[in-house]
Amino acid sequence: MIEIRWHGRGGQGVVTVSDILARSAILEGMYAQHFPEFGPERSGAPVKAFTRISDEPIEIHSGIYNPDIIVIIDQGMSRSFQSYLEGLKENGLLFLNLGDDFSKLDKSILPRGVKVYIVNARKISIEESGRPIFNIPMLGCLVKVLSMPSIKTIEEVLSKRFSEELVEANIKILRRAYNEVRLVE
Repeated sequence: MIEIRWHGRGGQGVVTVSDILARSAILEGMYAQHFPEFGPERSGAPVKAFTRISDEPIEIHSGIYNPDIIVIIDQGMSRSFQSYLEGLKENGLLFLNLGDDFSKLDKSILPRGVKVYIVNARKISIEESGRPIFNIPMLGCLVKVLSMPSIKTIEEVLSKRFSEELVEANIKILRRAYNEVRLVE
C-alpha cells in the first residue's frame, strides 16, 4: 500500500488532485481511498488531503500518520517544507513546488533516505495556460516517479471532470510537469 499526504492552501486543488489520483488508480484495477482534512473552508487556509492506493482491499479507515509520500503543492509551503514532514517514512518521497532556486534546500533535516523531487509548477502552468495551477503539475511529477497510474488514465479522469477547454490546458500542464520533474541530488 502507498500512503500519500498532500499539503496546500484552499483554492489550490489539494482535495481535487487527491480525488483524481484515487479515481485513476481505481480505473486501473487498484483499490484507493481519498479524503480531505481542513478547518474553516476559506481560500488560502491550509488544507491536507490523503490518498491510499493498494493492490488489495484497504481495510484502514483512519488518517495517514506515516505517509510514504508527501506532496506540497504550494510554493510558500514548499520553501518551508520542514514543518510538513511529520511522520514521513524513512526512504520516503517528498515532492516540492519550487522554482529553479533550490540551492537553499536543507536535506539534512530529512528523514534518512528521503528522496526529494521538484518542479516549477507555477512557471509550467502560466506558460501552458496563462493561470497559476499547482495541483496538476504536482500530479504529473508524482505519476512519473511512481510509474502508476498511467498518464493516459489520469488524462481520462481529467476529461470526465473538467470542461473541454480546461482539460486541454490541464493535459498540457500534466505532460510538461511529467517531463520536467527533477530529483534533487
